[in-house]
Amino acid sequence: MKNTYLDLIEHTYDFPQEAFDLRDDFLTFHGVSLKHLIEKYGTPFRFIYLPKIGSQIKKARNLFRQAIRKNNYKGSYHFCYCTKCNHFQHVITEALKHKVNLETSSSFDIDLILKLYEEGKISKKIKIIHNGYKTDDYLLKIVALQQAGFENSIVILDNEWEISKLEKIKGKNQAIKIGLRMATEEEVQSYYYTSRLGIRHSQMMDFYFRHIKDNRHFELKMLHFFVDSGIKDSLYYWTEFNKALELYASLKKESTSLNAFNIGGGFPIQNNLEFDYDYKNIANEIIRNIKETCLENDIPDPDLYTEFGKFTVGESGAIIFEVLQQKRQNDKETWYIINNSLMNTIPDSWSIKEKFILLPLNKWNNEYQRVNIGGLSCDQSDYYNSEDFNQVVRMPKFSPKDKTPLYIGFFHTGAYQDAISGYGGIKHCLIPSPRYVVIDRDEKGNIVDYLYRDEQTASDMFRILGYE
Repeated sequence: MKNTYLDLIEHTYDFPQEAFDLRDDFLTFHGVSLKHLIEKYGTPFRFIYLPKIGSQIKKARNLFRQAIRKNNYKGSYHFCYCTKCNHFQHVITEALKHKVNLETSSSFDIDLILKLYEEGKISKKIKIIHNGYKTDDYLLKIVALQQAGFENSIVILDNEWEISKLEKIKGKNQAIKIGLRMATEEEVQSYYYTSRLGIRHSQMMDFYFRHIKDNRHFELKMLHFFVDSGIKDSLYYWTEFNKALELYASLKKESTSLNAFNIGGGFPIQNNLEFDYDYKNIANEIIRNIKETCLENDIPDPDLYTEFGKFTVGESGAIIFEVLQQKRQNDKETWYIINNSLMNTIPDSWSIKEKFILLPLNKWNNEYQRVNIGGLSCDQSDYYNSEDFNQVVRMPKFSPKDKTPLYIGFFHTGAYQDAISGYGGIKHCLIPSPRYVVIDRDEKGNIVDYLYRDEQTASDMFRILGYE
């Protein structure tokens, strides 16, 4: 009996899935023909499928709106997109079409906010959450933004020194809108005990009384809570979450202006075909817990903010490679060498062992074998060999005599990859950034694709390095 790669997938997972299907023995992504893209653009290339961004935003809003109705919750829900996840113009423009609010993390993000305003893509009523370490330049720009009329701009204090800096640059005519970030305790396996971000839970009330209460220069609007490992249905997450809720209740009893609770980011994205996450139940539990805490403390339900970046754009991206060579190194190890570098294009895979959905695009009716995926660079770390099949990768077998090469794709790579790898900059071994394709749908639902940037050239890199 022939054990094909298709047999393996169908016997292991529910397949086809929402994003993945086969058409003429070739993989499709949300109905987009990847065969067509390869024939049109060649490989390697990365692409982003813009309609997925809007569907993720709608999904989050629907989840929380349903939970709000179910629990008779009186606060409202506000979706914020984190610009740091993907700064590209076409990505942020697509998100803004769905009326998102924004989160910034550096002084340079404020310049982006002003650019978006100049282009008429946002108004001064947009809600903006300012996170990250506040350099003097960052704080100056935030205060200037608020004084320019961005009435819903909130600076989240990450440490005690930031409020001292704000005291020196505060405006004369209006109070600066601020939020407080609670530092969370880290999970047991972490390298440190407490997050470097935020103010210790035990110090928060004292900080409020010393610096904020009765200070006409500041208006407390928000308590910010965020767990780096994301929103998980775990004892650790709910312990930290409820600790933050109790802190909110204590602050609210002292501050009439406080009316928002921010849980940051944390909704996960699909990183394997067996992915199972009960978004509906988690959203309901978040709202239910907040509601119960407010009833117990006789305080109003706060407005709820989320800062979903990776959840917004992660599942919209992919990068496609051609397998150049099959290399047998010993009795057990076979390498598939691809036509770019994994370190350069999906740096999360080797730097923090992030997992993505790895699938062949063709040859699904071939038998399969265990393989390692290797990049073009000379670095030993330029590989990918850990998937959910017992921590190994399995790919279709192929012959060097085949007329059509094997193509593979890493999917759901839309968040952080370009920012971390420095798209268009200098890469390890001068291996160029691949071409970049943008995919959308027109008003009739027809697929529209275009080349956003061609593959980086030697001249592009030489100019950066000072040779031209």
